[in-house]
Amino acid sequence: MKIIQIPILFIFLLLAKQASASTLTTPSFVVNIKVNCEEGNVTCDNVTYSGTSRKSGKSITLRGKTKHSMCPDGVSPCKFQGYEFKNGNSYYEVLEQGNLIVKKGKKVIVNEKGTWEW
Repeated sequence: MKIIQIPILFIFLLLAKQASASTLTTPSFVVNIKVNCEEGNVTCDNVTYSGTSRKSGKSITLRGKTKHSMCPDGVSPCKFQGYEFKNGNSYYEVLEQGNLIVKKGKKVIVNEKGTWEW
């Protein structure tokens, strides 16, 4: 029997490349969020939103980024707030507290509270 040794650095890099995913379920939607950045990054500009209407079954996939409040220096990101996505003149927010907010222009067309499955 031959024993294969895998360098610890290789295992660390493999794990660091894995994306994290979570699901928000609201009364009307199921939203899957996938963060496609290396673990340990404070911000990420490569987040995938896959949302499905629980009523019609229609779905949409968007690309977006993490959302943070700024530190007192006005430059550094501090507290994680959630995720934001744009689709034409529609703006989607998925907040850490479980809110799904969709605005078309300035008009709010969806504002629902849901539960996260991590």
